[in-house]
Amino acid sequence: MKFAGFAAALLSLVGVVAPARAADVICYNCPPQWADWASMLKSVKTDLGFDIPFDNKNSGQALSQLLAERSNPIADIGYFGVNFGIKAKAQGVTQPYKPQHWNEVPAGLKDPDGGWTAIHSGTLGLFVNVDALGGKPVPACWKDLLKPDYRGMVGYLDPPSAAVGFVGAVAVNLALGGSETNFAPAIDFFKSLHGNDAIVPKQTSYARVVSGEIPILFDYDFNAYRAKYTEKGNFAFVIPCEGSVVFPYVVSLVKDAPNADKARKVMDYLLSDKGQAIWTNAYLRPARPIDLPAEVKAKFLPDSDYARAKSVDWARMEAGQKSFTDRYLAEVR
Repeated sequence: MKFAGFAAALLSLVGVVAPARAADVICYNCPPQWADWASMLKSVKTDLGFDIPFDNKNSGQALSQLLAERSNPIADIGYFGVNFGIKAKAQGVTQPYKPQHWNEVPAGLKDPDGGWTAIHSGTLGLFVNVDALGGKPVPACWKDLLKPDYRGMVGYLDPPSAAVGFVGAVAVNLALGGSETNFAPAIDFFKSLHGNDAIVPKQTSYARVVSGEIPILFDYDFNAYRAKYTEKGNFAFVIPCEGSVVFPYVVSLVKDAPNADKARKVMDYLLSDKGQAIWTNAYLRPARPIDLPAEVKAKFLPDSDYARAKSVDWARMEAGQKSFTDRYLAEVR
Protein backbone atom coordinates (compact mmCIF):
# COMPACT_ATOMS: atom_id res chain seq x y z
CA MET A 1 0.00 0.00 0.00
CA LYS A 2 2.84 2.37 0.81
CA PHE A 3 4.34 1.77 -2.63
CA ALA A 4 0.97 2.35 -4.32
CA GLY A 5 0.59 5.64 -2.45
CA PHE A 6 4.10 6.69 -3.45
CA ALA A 7 3.43 5.79 -7.09
CA ALA A 8 0.21 7.79 -7.12
CA ALA A 9 1.98 10.79 -5.62
CA LEU A 10 4.75 10.48 -8.20
CA LEU A 11 2.23 10.37 -11.07
CA SER A 12 0.55 13.49 -9.73
CA LEU A 13 3.87 15.31 -9.83
CA VAL A 14 4.66 14.35 -13.42
CA GLY A 15 1.08 14.97 -14.61
CA VAL A 16 1.72 14.15 -18.26
CA VAL A 17 2.49 10.48 -17.55
CA ALA A 18 -0.77 9.49 -15.86
CA PRO A 19 -3.14 10.64 -18.66
CA ALA A 20 -0.89 9.06 -21.28
CA ARG A 21 -1.17 5.62 -19.66
CA ALA A 22 -4.93 6.00 -19.09
CA ALA A 23 -5.64 6.90 -22.72
CA ASP A 24 -6.57 4.36 -25.37
CA VAL A 25 -4.31 5.91 -28.03
CA ILE A 26 -1.63 8.61 -27.80
CA CYS A 27 -1.20 10.92 -30.79
CA TYR A 28 1.70 13.35 -30.69
CA ASN A 29 0.97 16.77 -32.20
CA CYS A 30 -2.86 16.57 -32.25
CA PRO A 31 -3.82 19.97 -30.76
CA PRO A 32 -7.47 21.04 -30.51
CA GLN A 33 -6.91 24.43 -32.15
CA TRP A 34 -5.05 23.06 -35.15
CA ALA A 35 -6.92 21.58 -38.14
CA ASP A 36 -9.90 21.10 -35.80
CA TRP A 37 -8.46 18.00 -34.17
CA ALA A 38 -10.99 18.76 -31.43
CA SER A 39 -13.87 17.69 -33.69
CA MET A 40 -11.95 14.75 -35.14
CA LEU A 41 -11.00 13.24 -31.79
CA LYS A 42 -14.53 13.76 -30.50
CA SER A 43 -15.79 11.81 -33.52
CA VAL A 44 -13.22 9.06 -32.93
CA LYS A 45 -14.49 8.76 -29.36
CA THR A 46 -18.10 8.56 -30.56
CA ASP A 47 -17.51 6.05 -33.36
CA LEU A 48 -14.58 3.96 -32.09
CA GLY A 49 -14.86 4.50 -28.34
CA PHE A 50 -11.19 5.50 -28.02
CA ASP A 51 -9.97 8.31 -25.77
CA ILE A 52 -7.14 10.29 -27.39
CA PRO A 53 -5.87 13.27 -25.35
CA PHE A 54 -5.04 16.55 -27.07
CA ASP A 55 -1.33 17.17 -27.56
CA ASN A 56 0.06 20.65 -28.25
CA LYS A 57 3.45 19.75 -29.67
CA ASN A 58 4.47 20.92 -33.12
CA SER A 59 5.98 18.57 -35.73
CA GLY A 60 9.57 19.09 -34.65
CA GLN A 61 8.79 18.68 -30.98
CA ALA A 62 6.82 15.51 -31.71
CA LEU A 63 9.77 14.02 -33.60
CA SER A 64 12.21 15.02 -30.85
CA GLN A 65 10.00 13.31 -28.26
CA LEU A 66 9.76 10.14 -30.34
CA LEU A 67 13.54 10.05 -30.65
CA ALA A 68 13.96 10.56 -26.89
CA GLU A 69 11.50 7.73 -26.19
CA ARG A 70 12.83 5.38 -28.85
CA SER A 71 13.67 2.61 -26.35
CA ASN A 72 10.37 2.95 -24.47
CA PRO A 73 7.71 4.46 -26.76
CA ILE A 74 4.72 6.26 -25.25
CA ALA A 75 3.04 7.52 -28.42
CA ASP A 76 1.13 5.39 -30.89
CA ILE A 77 0.59 7.86 -33.74
CA GLY A 78 2.63 10.82 -34.94
CA TYR A 79 1.02 13.64 -36.92
CA PHE A 80 3.51 15.73 -38.87
CA GLY A 81 4.04 18.13 -41.65
CA VAL A 82 5.24 15.87 -44.45
CA ASN A 83 8.88 16.99 -44.14
CA PHE A 84 8.95 15.79 -40.54
CA GLY A 85 7.13 12.60 -41.52
CA ILE A 86 9.98 11.93 -43.94
CA LYS A 87 12.52 12.58 -41.16
CA ALA A 88 10.67 10.33 -38.72
CA LYS A 89 10.81 7.42 -41.14
CA ALA A 90 14.47 8.05 -41.93
CA GLN A 91 15.36 8.07 -38.23
CA GLY A 92 13.57 4.81 -37.59
CA VAL A 93 10.89 5.87 -35.10
CA THR A 94 7.92 4.83 -37.24
CA GLN A 95 6.78 1.53 -38.72
CA PRO A 96 4.96 0.84 -41.98
CA TYR A 97 1.19 0.84 -42.07
CA LYS A 98 -1.06 1.40 -45.05
CA PRO A 99 -4.49 2.46 -43.74
CA GLN A 100 -7.73 1.50 -45.41
CA HIS A 101 -8.23 3.63 -48.57
CA TRP A 102 -4.42 4.02 -48.81
CA ASN A 103 -4.61 3.06 -52.48
CA GLU A 104 -6.84 6.07 -53.17
CA VAL A 105 -4.29 8.57 -51.84
CA PRO A 106 -2.25 10.02 -54.75
CA ALA A 107 1.32 8.74 -55.05
CA GLY A 108 2.90 12.07 -54.12
CA LEU A 109 1.00 12.17 -50.82
CA LYS A 110 2.21 8.89 -49.30
CA ASP A 111 5.37 6.94 -48.64
CA PRO A 112 5.48 3.88 -50.94
CA ASP A 113 6.34 1.67 -47.96
CA GLY A 114 3.56 3.04 -45.74
CA GLY A 115 5.96 4.98 -43.51
CA TRP A 116 3.66 8.02 -43.67
CA THR A 117 0.37 8.84 -45.35
CA ALA A 118 -1.23 12.25 -45.93
CA ILE A 119 -4.64 12.79 -44.37
CA HIS A 120 -5.21 16.38 -45.57
CA SER A 121 -3.44 19.44 -46.93
CA GLY A 122 -3.52 23.19 -46.57
CA THR A 123 -2.41 26.20 -48.58
CA LEU A 124 0.10 28.54 -46.93
CA GLY A 125 -0.70 32.24 -46.91
CA LEU A 126 -1.45 35.13 -44.57
CA PHE A 127 -4.00 34.75 -41.76
CA VAL A 128 -5.02 38.33 -41.00
CA ASN A 129 -6.96 39.89 -38.14
CA VAL A 130 -8.25 42.88 -40.12
CA ASP A 131 -9.48 44.76 -37.06
CA ALA A 132 -6.02 44.52 -35.47
CA LEU A 133 -4.43 46.34 -38.43
CA GLY A 134 -5.74 49.63 -37.11
CA GLY A 135 -7.04 50.79 -40.47
CA LYS A 136 -3.99 49.73 -42.47
CA PRO A 137 -4.75 47.81 -45.69
CA VAL A 138 -4.71 44.03 -45.74
CA PRO A 139 -1.33 43.10 -47.26
CA ALA A 140 -1.53 41.53 -50.71
CA CYS A 141 2.07 40.38 -51.24
CA TRP A 142 5.00 38.96 -49.30
CA LYS A 143 7.01 42.11 -49.89
CA ASP A 144 4.23 44.26 -48.40
CA LEU A 145 5.13 42.79 -45.00
CA LEU A 146 8.46 44.60 -45.05
CA LYS A 147 6.78 48.03 -45.11
CA PRO A 148 7.07 50.18 -41.96
CA ASP A 149 3.25 50.17 -41.74
CA TYR A 150 3.41 46.55 -40.55
CA ARG A 151 6.22 46.94 -38.01
CA GLY A 152 5.63 44.56 -35.09
CA MET A 153 2.50 43.12 -36.71
CA VAL A 154 3.84 40.09 -38.62
CA GLY A 155 4.38 36.66 -37.11
CA TYR A 156 5.62 33.30 -38.39
CA LEU A 157 6.29 30.06 -36.55
CA ASP A 158 9.90 29.15 -35.85
CA PRO A 159 11.18 27.42 -39.04
CA PRO A 160 13.71 25.09 -37.35
CA SER A 161 11.09 23.50 -35.10
CA ALA A 162 7.62 23.89 -36.66
CA ALA A 163 6.56 22.40 -40.00
CA VAL A 164 4.45 25.46 -40.84
CA GLY A 165 7.50 27.63 -40.16
CA PHE A 166 9.57 25.78 -42.74
CA VAL A 167 6.66 25.77 -45.19
CA GLY A 168 6.49 29.54 -44.86
CA ALA A 169 10.19 29.73 -45.66
CA VAL A 170 9.74 27.50 -48.73
CA ALA A 171 6.76 29.56 -49.91
CA VAL A 172 8.62 32.85 -49.59
CA ASN A 173 11.78 31.41 -51.11
CA LEU A 174 10.12 30.01 -54.22
CA ALA A 175 7.90 33.08 -54.64
CA LEU A 176 10.95 35.36 -54.58
CA GLY A 177 13.05 33.33 -57.01
CA GLY A 178 14.77 30.68 -54.89
CA SER A 179 14.88 26.88 -55.24
CA GLU A 180 15.38 23.77 -53.11
CA THR A 181 19.12 24.34 -53.35
CA ASN A 182 19.09 28.14 -53.05
CA PHE A 183 17.44 29.60 -49.96
CA ALA A 184 19.15 32.99 -50.22
CA PRO A 185 15.89 34.84 -51.07
CA ALA A 186 14.20 33.47 -47.94
CA ILE A 187 17.18 34.30 -45.72
CA ASP A 188 17.27 37.86 -47.05
CA PHE A 189 13.51 38.20 -46.59
CA PHE A 190 13.57 37.01 -42.97
CA LYS A 191 16.48 39.30 -42.17
CA SER A 192 14.43 42.23 -43.43
CA LEU A 193 11.31 40.99 -41.64
CA HIS A 194 13.22 40.82 -38.36
CA GLY A 195 14.29 44.38 -38.97
CA ASN A 196 10.55 45.13 -38.98
CA ASP A 197 10.14 43.53 -35.53
CA ALA A 198 8.72 40.16 -36.57
CA ILE A 199 7.07 37.93 -33.95
CA VAL A 200 8.37 34.33 -33.95
CA PRO A 201 6.38 31.91 -31.74
CA LYS A 202 7.23 28.21 -31.50
CA GLN A 203 3.69 26.94 -30.92
CA THR A 204 0.42 27.06 -32.82
CA SER A 205 -0.73 30.69 -32.56
CA TYR A 206 -4.34 30.69 -33.77
CA ALA A 207 -5.59 32.22 -30.51
CA ARG A 208 -3.00 35.00 -30.67
CA VAL A 209 -4.26 36.06 -34.08
CA VAL A 210 -7.88 35.91 -32.97
CA SER A 211 -7.06 38.08 -29.95
CA GLY A 212 -5.20 40.59 -32.15
CA GLU A 213 -1.85 40.01 -30.46
CA ILE A 214 -0.45 38.87 -33.83
CA PRO A 215 -2.34 40.77 -36.55
CA ILE A 216 -0.72 38.90 -39.47
CA LEU A 217 0.52 35.30 -39.31
CA PHE A 218 2.05 32.99 -41.91
CA ASP A 219 -0.52 30.21 -41.67
CA TYR A 220 -2.85 27.92 -43.59
CA ASP A 221 -6.15 28.66 -45.22
CA PHE A 222 -8.03 26.29 -42.92
CA ASN A 223 -7.11 28.27 -39.80
CA ALA A 224 -8.01 31.58 -41.42
CA TYR A 225 -11.37 30.29 -42.66
CA ARG A 226 -12.12 28.80 -39.28
CA ALA A 227 -11.60 32.23 -37.70
CA LYS A 228 -13.52 34.03 -40.43
CA TYR A 229 -16.60 31.85 -40.09
CA THR A 230 -16.61 30.91 -36.40
CA GLU A 231 -14.96 33.73 -34.43
CA LYS A 232 -16.13 37.21 -33.53
CA GLY A 233 -14.14 39.73 -35.53
CA ASN A 234 -13.01 40.45 -39.08
CA PHE A 235 -10.55 37.94 -40.52
CA ALA A 236 -9.08 37.35 -43.96
CA PHE A 237 -6.90 34.87 -45.80
CA VAL A 238 -4.45 36.06 -48.45
CA ILE A 239 -2.50 34.01 -50.97
CA PRO A 240 0.33 36.48 -51.67
CA CYS A 241 0.60 37.95 -55.14
CA GLU A 242 4.06 36.43 -55.72
CA GLY A 243 2.74 32.90 -55.07
CA SER A 244 2.69 30.22 -52.37
CA VAL A 245 2.67 26.45 -51.82
CA VAL A 246 0.35 23.58 -50.88
CA PHE A 247 1.50 21.38 -48.00
CA PRO A 248 0.30 17.92 -46.91
CA TYR A 249 0.04 16.74 -43.32
CA VAL A 250 0.66 13.07 -42.61
CA VAL A 251 0.25 10.41 -39.96
CA SER A 252 2.63 7.59 -39.07
CA LEU A 253 2.37 4.55 -36.84
CA VAL A 254 5.04 4.78 -34.15
CA LYS A 255 7.54 1.93 -34.03
CA ASP A 256 6.72 -0.44 -31.14
CA ALA A 257 3.59 1.60 -30.38
CA PRO A 258 2.05 0.42 -27.07
CA ASN A 259 -1.48 0.47 -28.55
CA ALA A 260 -0.70 -0.37 -32.15
CA ASP A 261 -3.93 -2.23 -32.97
CA LYS A 262 -6.11 0.65 -31.79
CA ALA A 263 -3.82 3.14 -33.50
CA ARG A 264 -4.27 1.34 -36.82
CA LYS A 265 -8.05 1.63 -36.44
CA VAL A 266 -7.71 5.35 -35.77
CA MET A 267 -5.54 5.80 -38.87
CA ASP A 268 -8.15 3.90 -40.90
CA TYR A 269 -10.79 6.27 -39.54
CA LEU A 270 -8.83 9.39 -40.54
CA LEU A 271 -8.92 8.23 -44.18
CA SER A 272 -12.48 6.91 -44.10
CA ASP A 273 -15.31 8.68 -45.90
CA LYS A 274 -16.52 10.15 -42.61
CA GLY A 275 -13.03 11.11 -41.47
CA GLN A 276 -12.22 12.87 -44.72
CA ALA A 277 -15.55 14.70 -44.58
CA ILE A 278 -14.72 15.98 -41.09
CA TRP A 279 -11.52 17.50 -42.46
CA THR A 280 -13.49 19.33 -45.18
CA ASN A 281 -15.78 20.78 -42.51
CA ALA A 282 -12.60 22.24 -41.01
CA TYR A 283 -11.69 23.81 -44.41
CA LEU A 284 -8.96 21.26 -45.16
CA ARG A 285 -8.39 19.58 -48.51
CA PRO A 286 -8.87 15.81 -48.07
CA ALA A 287 -5.99 13.53 -49.06
CA ARG A 288 -8.28 11.26 -51.04
CA PRO A 289 -9.70 12.74 -54.28
CA ILE A 290 -12.97 13.85 -52.72
CA ASP A 291 -14.51 17.10 -53.90
CA LEU A 292 -15.16 19.78 -51.33
CA PRO A 293 -18.86 20.11 -50.51
CA ALA A 294 -20.37 23.09 -52.36
CA GLU A 295 -21.21 24.91 -49.13
CA VAL A 296 -17.58 24.55 -47.98
CA LYS A 297 -16.02 25.49 -51.33
CA ALA A 298 -18.12 28.67 -51.37
CA LYS A 299 -16.25 29.85 -48.28
CA PHE A 300 -12.80 29.50 -49.92
CA LEU A 301 -11.02 32.09 -52.01
CA PRO A 302 -11.71 31.75 -55.74
CA ASP A 303 -9.87 29.09 -57.75
CA SER A 304 -8.05 31.92 -59.54
CA ASP A 305 -6.35 32.81 -56.24
CA TYR A 306 -5.49 29.18 -55.53
CA ALA A 307 -3.82 28.97 -58.94
CA ARG A 308 -0.94 30.91 -57.35
CA ALA A 309 -0.34 28.05 -54.86
CA LYS A 310 1.88 25.30 -56.23
CA SER A 311 2.55 21.71 -55.23
CA VAL A 312 6.24 20.97 -54.73
CA ASP A 313 8.45 17.92 -54.19
CA TRP A 314 8.64 17.96 -50.40
CA ALA A 315 11.21 15.16 -50.29
CA ARG A 316 13.58 17.42 -52.23
CA MET A 317 12.69 20.36 -50.02
CA GLU A 318 13.30 18.28 -46.92
CA ALA A 319 16.74 17.38 -48.24
CA GLY A 320 17.59 21.09 -48.27
CA GLN A 321 16.03 21.89 -44.91
CA LYS A 322 19.19 21.46 -42.85
CA SER A 323 21.19 23.89 -44.95
CA PHE A 324 18.38 26.44 -44.68
CA THR A 325 18.07 25.89 -40.93
CA ASP A 326 21.81 26.29 -40.41
CA ARG A 327 21.78 29.59 -42.31
CA TYR A 328 18.63 30.76 -40.54
CA LEU A 329 20.11 30.11 -37.10
CA ALA A 330 23.40 31.73 -38.02
CA GLU A 331 22.13 34.75 -39.92
CA VAL A 332 18.58 35.47 -38.79
CA ARG A 333 17.78 34.24 -35.29
